[in-house]
Amino acid sequence: MVELKYLSCWVLAFGLGLNSFAQQHLSANRGHSHNDYKQSIPLLTAYQNRMGSIEADIFLKDGELYVAHDSSEIVKGRTLGRMYLDPLFERFKENNFRAYPEASNSLQLVIDLKQSYNIVLPRLLEVLREYRPLFDRKKYPGALKLMLSGNVPPPERFNEVPEPFLIDGRPEVNYSDKQLQRIGMISQSLDTYTVWNGKGNPVAEDERKLKAVIGAAHAKGKSFRLWASQDSPNTWIVLDKLGVDWINTDDPAKLNTFYKNKEKLNFQLARPYETYRATHKKDAVAVAPRNVILLIGDGMGLAQIHAGLMANHGALNIGNFSNIGFSVTCAADAGNTDSAAGGTALATGHKTNNRFVGVDPAGNKLTNLVDTLAAGGRMSAIISSGDITDATPAAFYAHNSERSMSESIAADLRNSKAQILVGSRERSFSSAANAGLLADLRNQGFSVQHSLDAFETQKAGRQLVLLPDSATRPVAEGRGDMLIRSLNKSINLLKGNKQGFFIMAEGAQIDYGGHANNLPYLVTEMHDFDKLVGEALKYADLNGETLVIVTADHETGGLSLLDADPAHGSITGSFSTNDHTNIMVPVFAYGPGAQLFRGMYQNNEIFYKILNALSHK
Repeated sequence: MVELKYLSCWVLAFGLGLNSFAQQHLSANRGHSHNDYKQSIPLLTAYQNRMGSIEADIFLKDGELYVAHDSSEIVKGRTLGRMYLDPLFERFKENNFRAYPEASNSLQLVIDLKQSYNIVLPRLLEVLREYRPLFDRKKYPGALKLMLSGNVPPPERFNEVPEPFLIDGRPEVNYSDKQLQRIGMISQSLDTYTVWNGKGNPVAEDERKLKAVIGAAHAKGKSFRLWASQDSPNTWIVLDKLGVDWINTDDPAKLNTFYKNKEKLNFQLARPYETYRATHKKDAVAVAPRNVILLIGDGMGLAQIHAGLMANHGALNIGNFSNIGFSVTCAADAGNTDSAAGGTALATGHKTNNRFVGVDPAGNKLTNLVDTLAAGGRMSAIISSGDITDATPAAFYAHNSERSMSESIAADLRNSKAQILVGSRERSFSSAANAGLLADLRNQGFSVQHSLDAFETQKAGRQLVLLPDSATRPVAEGRGDMLIRSLNKSINLLKGNKQGFFIMAEGAQIDYGGHANNLPYLVTEMHDFDKLVGEALKYADLNGETLVIVTADHETGGLSLLDADPAHGSITGSFSTNDHTNIMVPVFAYGPGAQLFRGMYQNNEIFYKILNALSHK
């Protein structure tokens, strides 16, 4: 056995502050790049993704320290110095003697001894002398930690291992207080405590054992790592909840992306809002409704609804509906629809090409619900929490083969039978290209307003409410109850019409949150839309002659929920795309004629179901 006492000169060369460990919330810098040398680009993949711990297994052969998992895998040139120490030292100097450029990130190099420490450690110490500043944390606080793992010395010989080495301990070993000072972290294989494979959660007894061993490490001021764990977001979430400090990964880029985006993928609502409880007195009765309120959650699929449900502690106004169907949203020219084709299908009963608004695939104008119902005397309102010339609201009054032609879309209001229009994008109505448009609309009976306050003072007549862009900013940034106020005022202005009314109100920005892959944005917009649903249901119960339909033009983002805690209103999600998907969307109906909306059907059939309900067919 080789005596290690002579190596104590390292204590003089290096200093290491062995502060007790304070558990931190997991981030990419809490990632442990397991068997890092097996990466297609060793070290640099983990380094660029800001892993806080990088592991290299080493063998001693012919005086060289090779990086390999097994002696049969030793390859000439793949040495510890060339693969790890040289590039780390270069970056350390470039970073002004820090492991990473950012002061918030740290790094430990875990060297796993695959042979007896007596064989490997003396040579390892010789090699490391060339890199002393890299691990001198007393002189350079941003230097690397150096951790020994694998075939480490027994605890009784820890005092003979010089600093800056820390040692990867084991939870089953009862270390003395002095020995514990040399422990840098405590690690063990996950399968020591459970057969859990990373899917779902460990059973209660296994969870208890895991929490106990992790808690014991924390009580000693040490961080804790589990190896042999599944490498998936669900596993990372569960390990985080259990209190694990280092997350083993073979995919540093994936782990980094997951934690880098955690603020966009997590949401919690501490205090839920109250939801309305519908009476169902006139729900699905076989009579024709007098009024129809169509509420469109742009980009709202089942996952968006469920996210809103979990975040609001298990309650939504949408939960009042018992008549539920599913709408297939594909466009005429593609499996995935956009809002133009999706909105046109709902508004006209015809599928069309993506980007087409109110026209068929050949560019021919289609008659929309607003104009169709006007022939029977019904008045209509079109409301959006976004631009009123955007694709979904535009489909109910305009005709254009390119959704981005907002000025042309605005000009189409001249030929619409719409009674009320509420949304932003005033500049499309007052641009040089549309000189005279507002004057023409006033001559047609429109009163033009630029605020909700002004709109709410109106007593009668056609209303064009062109809000400033700030009025349709995200609800999380202060939009307020713009949708509810617009709906209630529109009902107030239209309810006196003997033939009834039709209102389309769009929650436009659920879609924006999906495109941005931003769960808090999406859920706050979902909740705003759900509050609008509650208002519509209240009126339907009060009035008794109103059919309320809630649906979407498409789903956006490919949202899935990885975790949810309705008791605390917290959710964690993931997105598969920043675009629309081909997933069918739900259709909810309440009031007279609601039974017509059950089942599964194409999105354009909703147009005909509305007409059938109004004629009691």
